[in-house]
Amino acid sequence: MAHNLSDRPADRRAGFARWLEGRDCTDCWKAARDADTESKEAWIAAQRAKEQQAAREWAEQFDMPPLEGPEKALDWGERSRHQLVTAAYRALVSEGTWGEVDWAVLEDKIRTVARAGWWIDQRDAEGSDLPELLDAAASDDIGTENPFR
Repeated sequence: MAHNLSDRPADRRAGFARWLEGRDCTDCWKAARDADTESKEAWIAAQRAKEQQAAREWAEQFDMPPLEGPEKALDWGERSRHQLVTAAYRALVSEGTWGEVDWAVLEDKIRTVARAGWWIDQRDAEGSDLPELLDAAASDDIGTENPFR
């Protein structure tokens, strides 16, 4: 792309011209940015699909009930639940002082919270805070199915 350097002082034209040589033109820069955005979005979609698959396998393995809520929130809620519960297990059992019996009691409480929105709201919580969060869950967050197998 051609640049008009006549509006620059004479002593600044050469330096600006060198700087321009190392840059893409506006159209090339926009094309590269858009291509990068598309690849980033594709990467995010692939990561989300992996996380979703892991969340579904985990929910099946540990007999977690399906979540309730708007269709568009269910997948996000499943991923949020999976991430928070696995972080809680790591913090409380693997790295903490809880035994499997204590965890089993908490796991039963986990099964009672069926509202996807609740899990999404807790997505930034620390795993060690999960017992307190579950104690604070309102009746609107508790599912209607029997959580005990």
